[in-house]
Amino acid sequence: MASRLWGVGLRQGLRSHRLPRSKPWATRFEHTQTAPQYTARRSSLINPTMIILGTIPVFTFALGTWQVQRLKWKVALIDELTEKLEREPIVLPNNVNIAAIPEFVYRKVILRGKWDHSHTMLLGPRVRDGAHGYHVITPLVRPNGSTVLVDRGFVDDKTAKKMSAAGEAELGEVEIRGMLRESQARNNFTPDNHPDKGEWYWADVDAMVEHAGGERANVQPVLVEEIFEGHAGDATLRAARGLPIGKVPSVDVRNAHASYVATWYFLSAFTSVMFVRLYIKQRRTFSRLPR
Repeated sequence: MASRLWGVGLRQGLRSHRLPRSKPWATRFEHTQTAPQYTARRSSLINPTMIILGTIPVFTFALGTWQVQRLKWKVALIDELTEKLEREPIVLPNNVNIAAIPEFVYRKVILRGKWDHSHTMLLGPRVRDGAHGYHVITPLVRPNGSTVLVDRGFVDDKTAKKMSAAGEAELGEVEIRGMLRESQARNNFTPDNHPDKGEWYWADVDAMVEHAGGERANVQPVLVEEIFEGHAGDATLRAARGLPIGKVPSVDVRNAHASYVATWYFLSAFTSVMFVRLYIKQRRTFSRLPR
């Protein structure tokens, strides 16, 4: 009897200490919960940050290549204009073919006539050798020919205030040498011209022609920039007489494309390094995640 009770107690004790059976549904539930989290982490290697950072080097490299092409074009343009400037001066025709002006920009020309001081315009303010002043634009009435606009050069503020006295110094016929120019391009920071107030901030040739009398006065939309090829003493003498000082003949076309090329290529290289370093870092991080 005792052995029988001992056997029953032993079986009951073993039952009470038996490990619980695993539940297949729990295993399946845990698998369905962890699998999406692992997949999301693995797919985050390609994210918006990586896409944007990978696009920037390509975009900046393309801009740098475009600026190389612009640089070649600008250098060729400057060489062409310099070659025109070095040619012998030509006599400006009595009536200029307006359509041909772009082909003759920066060509030296010779012309004669009398100044129309009553329609003189002050373009500015401008700066020359640290002095503030204006450029004097006066119509030149040519004998047996049309009237054209001439940028006579720079005068300081003091001379600009008494331009009537300065104009009386050249009442007769004059002969000038200059360069053919076109209307200036206006940027977003340049104020509007006010011809009725005598305020000219940029060379709007068409508006200046209308101010000088327009077609009814046989004024053509032609702008000639008078050149000055003397030395410093000649410039001082002209300034003392109240006469404008013309421009030294040179090509003033701005060329900053080389700096743009360097900037865009540097940004392309810099962002490429950043992209590679970030990619390697994320690869190392994901390689340590459980599979």
